Order: sequence, then C-alpha cells, then structure tokens
Amino acid sequence: MVLVHNGVLADWFRPLLDQPALAGYRLVRYHRAGYAGSRLLVGSLGLADHARHCRGLLDHLGIDRAHVVGHSSGGNVALQLALDVPDRVASLALLEAALLTLVPCGPYAAEAFGRFQAGDRAGAVDTFLRGVFDAGYRPQLEHAIPGAFEQAVADSGSFGREAPALLRFAFTELQALRITQPVLAVLGADSDTVSPVFRQRHERLLGLLPHAQAFVLPDAGHLMDVQNPAGVAQRLAAFIDGQQG
Repeated sequence: MVLVHNGVLADWFRPLLDQPALAGYRLVRYHRAGYAGSRLLVGSLGLADHARHCRGLLDHLGIDRAHVVGHSSGGNVALQLALDVPDRVASLALLEAALLTLVPCGPYAAEAFGRFQAGDRAGAVDTFLRGVFDAGYRPQLEHAIPGAFEQAVADSGSFGREAPALLRFAFTELQALRITQPVLAVLGADSDTVSPVFRQRHERLLGLLPHAQAFVLPDAGHLMDVQNPAGVAQRLAAFIDGQQG
C-alpha cells in the first residue's frame, strides 16, 4: 500500500503506521520531491513529475503493483499515476482529493499565497491549514504528528512550486473512463462544518467514477488521519480485502 501525502504535511500518514487493521500490509510512505529532506529539484514540479517519481520508487523497491492511497492533492497524484501506468495500480483510495478545477478553493487559498509571496511562510501555512482543517487544528495535528507544523513551514517552498500545476489539474470525463481499477472515495463526515467544497468535490468525483465505492468517515473532517486514524485504516483494509475476497 503506497501512501501519498497531501501538499503540506509530508508525514501525514504517520498515524496509520501502527494501526492494527493495517498490520498485514507493507506500507510505503512516499515523500514527494522537496519534502522532509527529499531533494528539491530544479525547474517546474507538477503532478506528472510526482507520479513519475512514485513509479520510480516502486521500481526501486521491486513493487510491480500497489494499492495507492492519496489524501487531498496526494489523491491527484494517485489519479495521475493510475492514468500514466494503470498496470502498476491495483486500486485507488482517494481521501478528499483536491480536484480544484471541479470545485475551487475558498478565499483562504489566495490569502495564504499572498502571505507566502510576502515571505511569511509560517503565516501562509497556518492560513492554509485553517482553511482546509479548521481554526483549532494545530493541537490535534501536533499531538498526532509532533513537529508537523514546523516541517510544513520548511517544506512550504515545494508546495508553492506545485500550486500552479495543482490549480490546472483537470480530471475529465474522458480521463475518468480510463480509471478501471477499484476506487474508494472517502469524505469526512465533519468536513461540511469547515467548507462545502469537500462534499461538492466528493459528489463530482462520484459522478465521474460511478463504480467508485463511497464512504463517509465518522468523527472526522479533512484532518481525517489525525482525527480518526483507526476508522481510516479499517476502511482501507476492508476495501482491499474485499477485492481479494
């Protein structure tokens, strides 16, 4: 199972690593280029680049096929990987994929980008995370992933370089027809309390991928791996075990 983190938090999937439901799986956390000490590459950095790097990691580890799990913009990378090398992707689990061309972000994104351009990286990261999680996100995040905020600030330059490609990433009906793998689409039950865009994207995704299994994760919003890691792990295991059964 390959875990592709979101656009800010490189260790996002750490809370899943010790979940009993996933004890029988080989878990591979893919750090995107420029995150958590990964080498920052020169030039543009798009989702196709991340997908290619992820494929290279699979090659390096000798993994022919994997169940690919992506959160937020990591879900976009997972989709790109499935489009580029469908034979390498056994299934897709998309945890509130950031399909911004279907439903754009709220005004917090422009404010965060403005802070980043002004050199206020910590302020930009905080503004962004308040917008996608909620105003009280930080104690929960730091309890589950100590040092996550500081790491996000250090990695914010990489996310800033990705942002234009993320804004342009269009998942179309024609592309959706090429996704034949089993798909799990996860929505946090509490995400509506932060913004309606998460449910709207979830519904648009299900419209494009009618064969996808929809799941609403209780007791969690977009901060789902932090708020309910056991629920995420159990649903991922059930989804994959159902294919093998």
